[in-house]
Amino acid sequence: MAVHYHTVSEHENGQRIDNFLLKYFKQIPKSVIYRIVRKGEVRVDKKRVKPDYKLVIGEQIRIPPVKTNTEAAAKQGAIASESLLQTLDEAVLLEDDYIIVLNKPAGLPVHGGSGVALGLIEAFRQLRPNLPFVELAHRLDRDTSGLILLAKSRPVLNALHALLRDGDMDKHYLALVAGQWQGGEQQVIMDLQRTPDKRNKVQVVEDDAGKTAESIFTPQSVYADSSLLNVNILTGRMHQIRVQLAHLGYPILGDDRYGDFSLNRAWRERGLKRLFLHAARLEFMLDMNGHKYRLEAPLPPELKRTLKAARKAS
Repeated sequence: MAVHYHTVSEHENGQRIDNFLLKYFKQIPKSVIYRIVRKGEVRVDKKRVKPDYKLVIGEQIRIPPVKTNTEAAAKQGAIASESLLQTLDEAVLLEDDYIIVLNKPAGLPVHGGSGVALGLIEAFRQLRPNLPFVELAHRLDRDTSGLILLAKSRPVLNALHALLRDGDMDKHYLALVAGQWQGGEQQVIMDLQRTPDKRNKVQVVEDDAGKTAESIFTPQSVYADSSLLNVNILTGRMHQIRVQLAHLGYPILGDDRYGDFSLNRAWRERGLKRLFLHAARLEFMLDMNGHKYRLEAPLPPELKRTLKAARKAS
């Protein structure tokens, strides 16, 4: 292994050096990245920098050799299967000079890690190796299907992040929940935080102890023992919709983390083998091209079959 030198491109202009290195080394732990920056092993134009230093086009980055373990190296070199690449190619709903929009299938994580060698973004880069830049603008849970945005340049990525941060992107999901929804449209505000013992689980907390999560739930159809809801999320907290609905007493069907496990078993016998949560619609204006996007992703066939079974049971 040897020292490598990299010249900052226009797509990397404005990116923090720590984020650049995390992408460059992929599976290397953050602690290692911050250690080599702190020790001065990483230099920009021969100068030491702090982790939050923002790169400027044309600068030269000194990248030191970093040892990786076998598992990380294997993940970094993982090759997407032909079937996965074909699935992603067929999932593209829209592409222009600024963004790519996919209808993500359920079961596919957006990022590799936690025992998964490849996520959507790593596989998509293999599908489109000639793209100079492609990054996720936001995330979806592994078991959630539907609309996911990819940015084709850093300015576009920053613009999409600003829209999400400022609440200027209208995001709608469809969820099938247990029970008959009561009370019509409801705007729900709760404070959420990660559970102390499980970092990948979230709970409702009191007294402003967590982060505010706000959603608008609107019933679309009410069946004998379930309800189809349109969910407009006004914030983007981890597992927001799933936790709020479970707390309200209407768990999403097929939710193996926050749902009703006996109900999930019963619905599996009726054909539902996944979480019934689908990112169905996105609306936003991108100032840099003056275009208003109104994007829709149709329900996957397995969720359509579940709705048909729910109507039949009613």
